[in-house]
Amino acid sequence: MSLEVQVTFDAADPAALAAFWAEALGYRLQDPPGGFATWDEALDAWGVPAERRNDASAVVDPGGNGPRLFFQRVPEGKQVKNRVHLDLRAAPGLSGDERMATLETVADRLVGRGATRLLRVEPEPPFVGGNIVMADPEGNEFCLD
Repeated sequence: MSLEVQVTFDAADPAALAAFWAEALGYRLQDPPGGFATWDEALDAWGVPAERRNDASAVVDPGGNGPRLFFQRVPEGKQVKNRVHLDLRAAPGLSGDERMATLETVADRLVGRGATRLLRVEPEPPFVGGNIVMADPEGNEFCLD
């Protein structure tokens, strides 16, 4: 039996966090269900009140290869460091200065979208290629690798 993977994020603002990760990964917002032209049309039909319309959001890989990311509203904020995090493979096959320059370019783009830069880890061959530790707009850590 084969299982599909979905990564779920707890969030204060699911729509904003979904938009950030769609931009970061080149994903897109999930289409509304069949029979509906927009999510607002679907939510209207289902009787979802305005104050509940940002309770969840999802983004998908347009190529259908990567996992679906699901964002759900929770009342509590982030408490501690993530035990699991995403690595964004921004510089596969690159090393040294070229690798770090590529990671810096991606880090700058994501900071412009609301991410926070936390730490730059310098290359230490042969085991550490170098990476940049970041946090999304709600503080979830991820690495540019």
